[in-house]
Amino acid sequence: MLSFKNKLITKVGVPIFKCPALPFIHIYKMTNKPKARISLSENGIGSKEDPVYLTAHRGGWADAPQNSLPAFKKSVELGYYTAECDIRLTKDNKWVVLHNDTVDSLFCQKGKIEDFTYDEARSFTYKHGPSFWAYKDLKICSFEEYLDVFVGTNTRPQIEIKSETYDMLYTVVDAVKAKGLEKSAIVISFDLKQLQEINKIDSSIELWYLIGKITPERIAEAQAIGSNVWLSPNYDENDAESIKLALDAGIGVSFWTVNTVEKARKLYDLGVRYIESDILCK
Repeated sequence: MLSFKNKLITKVGVPIFKCPALPFIHIYKMTNKPKARISLSENGIGSKEDPVYLTAHRGGWADAPQNSLPAFKKSVELGYYTAECDIRLTKDNKWVVLHNDTVDSLFCQKGKIEDFTYDEARSFTYKHGPSFWAYKDLKICSFEEYLDVFVGTNTRPQIEIKSETYDMLYTVVDAVKAKGLEKSAIVISFDLKQLQEINKIDSSIELWYLIGKITPERIAEAQAIGSNVWLSPNYDENDAESIKLALDAGIGVSFWTVNTVEKARKLYDLGVRYIESDILCK
């Protein structure tokens, strides 16, 4: 049930916030303008014969709020290899797409997503993100809505599990299978045990192990699960030597979060072909 504070925000704050006659609303829109995308091909990185496979981080939120339905649709339109999302459980154990454990930064509400029901979360109004005001009836994205975006497309759904759960992981696999995306979907997590559990449920689903620095230990952990497991390391925590460790081991690797041509070129020259980005495009 919504708290008194959240009811006050909904009934009083949101109407004031959305009033176009107020000058500060126009100023706020200027701070939430779309970001310029940067083309790798126009900067000489990648080719038809040797391409870069790009992941749209949180939907590649240059044009729409991160982790929103319009952001995911845009990633498919622009031909991204995958579009990454973050999923969390609501109070009534339904998956919604949200990066932070709290709703404060994106919505006109306060609190942790785990303290709200699914129906309550779906009533939240956006207050932040590129052109958030331009999308009619924009709501927090359900996991099923996210998956629907990729049905019948060449863009793969990439699902980061944010909630600290193991007994609800089967519902992620069930949702993916219900949409016929088990051969396309990628499940990612910093929690090695979550990946192990997903692999027990369905060993055919591709898994990416989110890590900081590449080490022999991290490589061994991923390989112990199975041949369908990649590493997804933090670009800023790695150098040419650690990157070579992964490439020499023959394990798939995709780096996050790469937002400059210079960083993308360095990875490409080292032999990396999978990159996650907010603004880089083909």
